[in-house]
Amino acid sequence: MPEGRSYRIPYTMHDIKLIRDDPGAFDNGLKRRGLPPQSAEVLKRDAELRALLTRLQTAQARRNEASKLIGQAKAKKDEAQAGTLMAEVAGLKDEIQKGEDQQRELEAAVGKVLETIPNIPASDVPDGADEKANREIRRVGSKPSMNFKPKEHFDLGEKLGQMDFEAAARMSGARFVVLKKGLARLERAIAQFMLDLHTDHFGYTEVSPPLLVRDQTMFGTAQLPKFFDDQFAVYIPSALEGNQEGDGGRVLNPFKFEKKVGDSDRYWLIPTAEVSLTNLVREQILDGDKLPFRFTAFTPCFRAEAGAAGKDTRGMIRMHQFSKVELVSITTPEQSAEEHERMTSCAEEVLKRLNLHFRTMLLCTGDMGFGSKKTYDIEVWLPGQDAFREISSCSNCGDFQARRMNARYRPAGEKSTRFVHTLNGSGLAVGRTLVAILENYQQADGSIAVPDALKPYMGGLDRIAP
Repeated sequence: MPEGRSYRIPYTMHDIKLIRDDPGAFDNGLKRRGLPPQSAEVLKRDAELRALLTRLQTAQARRNEASKLIGQAKAKKDEAQAGTLMAEVAGLKDEIQKGEDQQRELEAAVGKVLETIPNIPASDVPDGADEKANREIRRVGSKPSMNFKPKEHFDLGEKLGQMDFEAAARMSGARFVVLKKGLARLERAIAQFMLDLHTDHFGYTEVSPPLLVRDQTMFGTAQLPKFFDDQFAVYIPSALEGNQEGDGGRVLNPFKFEKKVGDSDRYWLIPTAEVSLTNLVREQILDGDKLPFRFTAFTPCFRAEAGAAGKDTRGMIRMHQFSKVELVSITTPEQSAEEHERMTSCAEEVLKRLNLHFRTMLLCTGDMGFGSKKTYDIEVWLPGQDAFREISSCSNCGDFQARRMNARYRPAGEKSTRFVHTLNGSGLAVGRTLVAILENYQQADGSIAVPDALKPYMGGLDRIAP
């Protein structure tokens, strides 16, 4: 072991000091999410680890001291004393080795608990078990006036001959779609409009990020390990040999089984550009004076929708592959609350310029995402469904993701570092925006009027007709 090695507690998924200082507040935060208390289990293992680290530090200090004394004894030709010290050093080496093995086991045990505990809700988030307890913050615009019964988007798209679910199913199965002609161009126009708005008017930096990422990248934004079954994994074929179950050759879940596929052999298709954009600052120490960073990207997104059986089986609302313009902010703790409001207003502005009726909801504790401490959902009105449906979710994650990524900043004039705060939001989901335009701009003859904001991107096309 190198001389002077220091022992420290490595886990950072949650602030262990806050849990030690006020375990009741931590458990109350979990209770608000409908979860059982966890602080006792965490602190028990934490105490065991801290005691072990103290013993290891003491043993290492004595080993270093004894090693120096061996040299002194040999210089004095005192072989008996040197032999005694050498035996002691050998015993300490064995003790330290066993202690370090135990240390890794305890670290893994604490980490396993902490990595599956969600973010603690902010104090102003309403308590509740599900979406029924969400709170409406504002409602903008009005429902379109139609003198005919509005159709749903899939009926409109199929009648246009430009939305083909059957062709997609032949290639890929359910929850895929092929868009053609005017609708394909409309999808592209929507994305371009959103990117121009967010970069030119709101100061976001456009990024073209990777769509395939590693395990630790997905862990950093909390898609793994909890949501393993909701993701699409891509494996290098040579890595699968000898790593399959007998039932259909399904690859083992590396977070549930001892045998793993190595990091170098597995990638994940991103479920949202949040993953790539947020991880731009992983393992970095940023200059606090340069924050906030604001990133945006238009990418395909891929989700297994493992828990969506029977939900939105028709149409484009819930797809395995869809497009989205994502917004991500990296801030100091002092900036994040204001940045959350700003990000939400940026997403809302897209709908305002498209003249689409929407409402903004503050999600309750039971409806928030795993990594969020506070979330606004923006829901657009869909006449064909006679309902509001989510089109954007804007979340403040506090330092939850930053701890998993080890993303920090150094405040001006200080030597110490702090964890950044991360925020993400859809600005917007392109497919759902296309759905909203189809249903809100449909005409009695089944054609679709192009919103004024999108006409400059449509090459002179102001109506999509069969």
